[in-house]
Order: sequence, then structure tokens, then C-alpha cells
Amino acid sequence: MPSVKRSVTHSIARTLFAIVLLSVFSSGLALLTLSGSLRDAEAINLAGSLRMQSYRLAWDITSRSSQQAEHISQYQQTLMAPALHSLDRFYVPDAVRQRYHDLLSSWQRLQPSLISDQTEINADRVTQIIHSVTQIDHFVLALQHWAELKMRIVALTCLLGFTAIALLVILTLRHIRLKIVGPLRQLLSASEAVEQTHFTLPPLSTDLDNELGVLARAFTRMSGELEKSWTAMSQTVRAKTESLTQANRRLTLLYACSQRLSRSVEGREAFQLTLALVRRHERLNSIAFSVPDFGELSAGHSDPQLPWHSIPLYLSHQPQPCGVLRWQAHSSEPRLMQGVASLLIHALELWQAQQQVQTLLLLEERATIARELHDSLAQSLTYLRIQIARLKRTLDPDAAQAQSVVAEFEQALVAANQQLRELLTTFRLTIEPASLARALEQVVLPLRQQSDARILLQCDSDGQLQAQQQIHVLQIVREALLNAIRHAHAEEITVSTRRGEQGELTLTVADDGVGIASQQEPPDHYGLTIMRERAARLNGTLSITRSETGGTCVSLHFMPVTETVFPAAVIAVPPSTRSGSEA
Repeated sequence: MPSVKRSVTHSIARTLFAIVLLSVFSSGLALLTLSGSLRDAEAINLAGSLRMQSYRLAWDITSRSSQQAEHISQYQQTLMAPALHSLDRFYVPDAVRQRYHDLLSSWQRLQPSLISDQTEINADRVTQIIHSVTQIDHFVLALQHWAELKMRIVALTCLLGFTAIALLVILTLRHIRLKIVGPLRQLLSASEAVEQTHFTLPPLSTDLDNELGVLARAFTRMSGELEKSWTAMSQTVRAKTESLTQANRRLTLLYACSQRLSRSVEGREAFQLTLALVRRHERLNSIAFSVPDFGELSAGHSDPQLPWHSIPLYLSHQPQPCGVLRWQAHSSEPRLMQGVASLLIHALELWQAQQQVQTLLLLEERATIARELHDSLAQSLTYLRIQIARLKRTLDPDAAQAQSVVAEFEQALVAANQQLRELLTTFRLTIEPASLARALEQVVLPLRQQSDARILLQCDSDGQLQAQQQIHVLQIVREALLNAIRHAHAEEITVSTRRGEQGELTLTVADDGVGIASQQEPPDHYGLTIMRERAARLNGTLSITRSETGGTCVSLHFMPVTETVFPAAVIAVPPSTRSGSEA
């Protein structure tokens, strides 16, 4: 294992080996000492018997016993017994060996005299024997001290061995606590901290030279790497979360705008509410949406100190921009505003398509009515004119009264036929779905070819009306222009439009002709009445005035409808139930 100088397992193994070795040594020494004491009791008994035998020899000498030789032999055997003879070893104390040698020397001097003359009573020999008893006592006492010394050695050896083992165990436990248990607890605390994503770890024992030191250093490096990875991952997650939050916020806004613009049939109001929603959601200072169909729609208040950001708007079928989306904000997301612009463009295209559909449906319905009028009422009037012509040929030229009545019938049929032709022209008026300015231009263009008067068009409102409204406005303008061309003898006719602050629309047809004589229509004429009815259907007012210098001014004032009303299904009405004013 790299960087490991003192392995934990080797240290513990060495400590256990030392404990075993110490216990074996102390036990072996004690056993060895005890094994050397196995014949101590025998030696003490033999030494004690020598004292008894000395007294017996003294008795034999004084009593001249016949067993003296036998007792001398027994004494000799006892003194040279193996238990006593083994005391003559190097490990036996000098005092014991010296006492034993003294006994041997004393016996060697006494034995010849005892053997040579066993019949005489010699006081010196008895005295020597009594003196040997004293030596035996000293020898026995020396043996006793030697035996006690060996017991003390055994006890001391056991005590020292136990003390050394206990001390070694204490040192081992302390070493384990300092080198193993403490670092393990530190690692456990560090692992718990890492588990709770706290990478600022308490100090670990990285200076150890064992496996735990290597592990502590590796854990410290690992925690550092984990902290870096966790920090990077947290930043990535935070960035992704912020990105997803921004995306969710953008999608929420785009969904809300899509929901609002899905009701684009409401026209101007739907776009105005969408702009207010975007401004409130994005905390914009101001936002504006400019297209020819609605003019400029805005929400919020502009700040002259902030720059304007803009996105040009392109319809799918036009290469040139049809409008612009502008906004003011301290901070904004161009991609989000680009998405809002796309939604506005799609909603505008949808609204234009709906307006075209409504206009086409209305024109188709009016064309159907015109065909039915042509196939029914026009044919009937033509038939009546033919019959009147036949009747005139059959009448007597002198019948003045009959000729007068027929002439009146013919004049009435001519007027009815003319009014029917004008009505058919009105119903067959085909205006392509377009803005109000282009629609007025389409109305004015053919009338310029029918008159020498200059017809000027001044339109400052380029919005587009709802299909029903646009038809009524165009018919009122057309009727006013036809009246100016036919009856006013004007040199210049001006058609102008003006949009008010609240969105109301004022349309004026003014000429420099002779001026209208009276606002009461002649009999069998319904032009002014139809114009007023159309103005009432627009929820507006129609005023016809004559200026002091001459000329007539026809003014229409109304509020454009923001909600599109789909026309009812075309129902074929029998010719007999129709009237010119209803057409």
C-alpha cells in the first residue's frame, strides 16, 4: 500500500506477539523456577533426617551400639542423596553450596574416626557430631531460604509479567484509540457530513503513517473533488432551473397571448388586451403594435430616457414589412418578444382571413339577391314595358286620356327599371377584402371615369373595418358621390376620413357644387333614406349640411365594432316579400 510506513495490522500483530512473548517468557520463567523447586521438600527432609541421624550416631557411640556401622552407612547415603547432591549446581546460591560442602568436609573428617574405633567412647567425636548438627541446622536454614527465594522469584516473575502485559495492553489500547478509533470516528463524522452535502470537513488525521492516514488523505481529496463537482453541478442545476423557469415563464406568456389572440375575431380589442398582458407580464414601460389594419396600438407609458426596441412584422405573402412591434424596458428578452411578434403576425393573418371570409360571404349573399332580383323582378318589369308598348300601338291616337295614363305607366316603369338597375349595381358591388383606404379607392376609381369632377381621397386611417360595417360605409360613400356627380354639378369632390382619440371614425364627402336644396327626398327616391338606415345600422349618425359658399357636406360619425358578428345563413326570400330599402 503506498505511503504506509506503519501498517495497522502489522502494529497490532507486533503488539499481540509481544504480549504473547512476554506471557510465555514470564510463564516459562515461573515454570522453570517451579520445576527447580520440585525436590526442595525432599532436600529439606533429607537435611532434617541428617540431624536425627547425627543424634543417633552420638547415641551409638555412647552406647556402643552394634548398629553403628549401619547407621554410618545410612548417614553416608543420606548425605550423598541425589536431592542433596543436585545442590552442587551453578545456579544454586553460594550459601547453600557452601553449607553443603562444609557438611561434606566435616563428614569426611569424622567418618574415618567413627569407622576405625567403634569400641571406645570418644568425647571429641561426640562433640564433632554435635557440631555437625549445628552445621546441619545452618544447612536446613539455607535450604529454607533458597526455597523461599525461588517462591519469591516465581511470584515476582508472575507479577512483573502481569504488570508488563497490563502495561503493554494499556499502551496498545491507547495506540488503538489514538491511531485507529479516533481517526475512524473522524472519518465517520466526515462521511455523515458528506452525506448531508457539507463538504467543509472537520480536521482529519492526515499525518498518520498507517492505512487510516492514507484513507484520511484520500477522503480529504475526495471531499474536495466532491465539493468542486457539487458546486459545478449546483451551478448547472441552478442555471438549468433558471433556464426552465424562464422557459416556463415565456411559455406561460405565449400561451396566454395565444389564448387571447385565439379570439382575434374581436379585432382591435384582442390585440390591445394582448399588448397589455405582455407589458404587465414582462414589466415593460411601454409596448406598441403598428399595422395598417388597426393603426398604432399601445400599452403603458413611454419613457423618453429609455431606448426603443423594435421588431419588423412580415406577413407570409408580403416581402415588405407590414408593421412593427416596439417596446421600452430596462431589461427584456428579444427571443420572447420575437415569439410575441410571431403570435401577433399569425393572429393578424387569421383576422384578415376571417375578414376576407366575412366579406366574401356577404358579397356572395348580395350577389345571390341580385341574381334573384334580376331573374324575377327585372324580367317582370321588362315584360310590363313590352306590354305597355303593345298597348300604346293598339290605342286610338285621339284617346288623349288613355294615352296620358299609358304614358304615366311607361314613365313609372322606366323609373322602376332604373331604380332596379341601381339596386342591382349596388348588390353586385364587389369590393376586395382590404383596408378602408384601399376599399375607398376601389369605390372612387370607377366613379372618376363617369364624371369630369376631380375626386380627391384623403384617408388618414388605414385600418380595416368589419365586413358588414365596411359594406355599409362604402355604400354610403358611393351614394353620396353619385348624388354629388348627378345633382351638384361640382368641380371637386373630397372624400376624407379621420380617427378620433377613442377610436371613433368620421367620414366626410364634401363638394363645391350648387348645394342640396332640401333634405326631403323626391317621390320614388330612397337614396337618402337608405343612407340614414345604413348609418343607424352602424350605430352612428349621418349629417347632411349645405355650406354658405355652396356645396354639400355629408358626414358619417360612428364607432367601429371590435367584435365580428358572423352573418346568418343565406335564406332565399320570395321576390314578392322584398323591397328596395331592405336590399
